[in-house]
Amino acid sequence: MKSEIFELNDATQNKVLRNIGKALTSTLDQQKVLNMIMEFIGNYYQPENWSLLLLDEEKFDMYFAIAVGKTSDLIKEKRLQIGQGIAGWSLTNRKTVLIRDAYEDERFNPAFDKESGFITESIICVPLINQGKALGIIELINIRKIFFEKPYIQLLETLADFAAIAIENSRYISRIKEVSIKDDCTNLYNSRHMIELLEIEIQRATREKKKFAVVFLDLDHFKNVNDNYGHIVGSQLLREIANILLRNIRTSDWGIRYGGDEFVLILPGMDKENAYKLTKRIREDLNSTTFFQKENYNIKVTASFGIAVFPDDASTIDDIIKMSDHAMYDVKKRGRDNIQLAVK
Repeated sequence: MKSEIFELNDATQNKVLRNIGKALTSTLDQQKVLNMIMEFIGNYYQPENWSLLLLDEEKFDMYFAIAVGKTSDLIKEKRLQIGQGIAGWSLTNRKTVLIRDAYEDERFNPAFDKESGFITESIICVPLINQGKALGIIELINIRKIFFEKPYIQLLETLADFAAIAIENSRYISRIKEVSIKDDCTNLYNSRHMIELLEIEIQRATREKKKFAVVFLDLDHFKNVNDNYGHIVGSQLLREIANILLRNIRTSDWGIRYGGDEFVLILPGMDKENAYKLTKRIREDLNSTTFFQKENYNIKVTASFGIAVFPDDASTIDDIIKMSDHAMYDVKKRGRDNIQLAVK
């Protein structure tokens, strides 16, 4: 049985907004703010289902960042195309949508009802807009008629504004953090962040009694590229080589630009045999690639690789870097363009 609706007076509304505003300015964890907003919506508006959908700008669709209610488990992994259904229309047109009878609205897509057995009756969708940019949608399914009245919709739209601010703040903080840990040329992690990553992997490997590998690679004669073609071409080539590394490693691996034309790969869970196989694949990919063909530069690049494994070869951050680096330099001494395993 649904609880009674408390009166929406100025004092109640001001208290709610004041608490959310205070949370918004007092924490860097914007997920807490979003959870607070969605919890209030659930407790006060009492929909059967309610959700926060966010726009994925890369995939150009929407995903469920928060989903609560009777069918939440069924929809959490679903994605909606821009413009699809009521939520998609609300986002595209940046307008609040109030629908008292979903099946009478031509924009409603009944596919999910057919799949789940759920019956959608009423829908309210409020877009999240920040500085003219659409970020997502708050969607309420099956709520009482009283909540369609203007004061309740105005409060919901104000809550959506707070949610939009929280989302944009969170993304801004993420961008700042990313800039501080990423190399701006290759978009790989930088050497400062590498230390933190190695600390994490050593703790995890020690806790789980597992191994991880570190691959140190240095491009051979890369100075010739800068001398012959200029630093702009050299920087672009570094980006292309970073892409080769990224397409060969797993999502759980870490790619780092150590500095200049040196790179490091951290490969969680890998022993020497598997690390060697992956490194061999990278070397073959690199050696088979001809860069800047359209410009008729036809640049070929090779690299020297050194591999060390924790804890077989080293048990500290400094030592694992040193061992993989020394293995790489052994390759340099023997003529470059090869792979060397660390030897204690």
